Amino acid sequence: MNNISMKLNADELILSALKEDITSEDITTASVMREYKAGEVELICKEDGIIAGLGVFARVFELLDETTEISFNCKDGDRVRKGELLGVIRGDIRVLLSGERVALNYLQRMSGIATYTRAIADLLEGSHTKLLDTRKTTPNMRIFEKYAVKVGGGYNHRYNLSDGILLKDNHIGAAGGVKEAVMMAKEYAPFVRKIEIEVENLDMLREALEAGADIIMLDNMSVEDMKEAVRLAKGRAETECSGNVTRENVARLVDIGVDYISSGALTHSAPILDLSMKNLHTI
Repeated sequence: MNNISMKLNADELILSALKEDITSEDITTASVMREYKAGEVELICKEDGIIAGLGVFARVFELLDETTEISFNCKDGDRVRKGELLGVIRGDIRVLLSGERVALNYLQRMSGIATYTRAIADLLEGSHTKLLDTRKTTPNMRIFEKYAVKVGGGYNHRYNLSDGILLKDNHIGAAGGVKEAVMMAKEYAPFVRKIEIEVENLDMLREALEAGADIIMLDNMSVEDMKEAVRLAKGRAETECSGNVTRENVARLVDIGVDYISSGALTHSAPILDLSMKNLHTI
């Protein structure tokens, strides 16, 4: 996430998070720190994982006070270890205290997603299958969570509803069938847009292929049926496997041969990576 993207897309969300945490004042900090005093605090890793979101972490303090100085000993995507000193933050002690929780919330959440994603991506290493995220993200956190997936070695599916066509079961029901849904999407959508459709069995797959879908999502199908679906779709459409994919069960999908595996768990079930700001002192 570069500086331009940060300012255009992330600053407003970060400010909203800060306003949620500080409605009028940080009364605790104000009671023990009545005036400016320079200080520094260390960012410490408390468990092994993949770090992600350092720019967002830094931006929290910069938005509170642009003179805050942050130096990191690592970069997004690095594997970090328990007890490692990840960086030092220097500035107005009131800013360091007031921004601590919001900054850590972002960094812990994003690093947890990157860590979980890397664990699954490692299991797919050596295959041609790409690991995708979904739209099952925390409200107002999508830009951060999808970035963390990329840092962890995954790929982003569509960012939002304006980004691509994905015909799911209820869209198919609304259209009156698989063929009807694909044909209506072809008629409405710009020609540069690929059309993806979700199917639950081989009959639906055949109908989607005949209608000319570009990508077929195999939703909650058996391993045997998915292998047959890949065979039928070869050369005609790309395939995506979906449905309760987690770190614990992804290994069974590696040899199926699908082009993509999508997992909502990357963003909705990843635990945080435990990090802490410690050893605050004046300088």
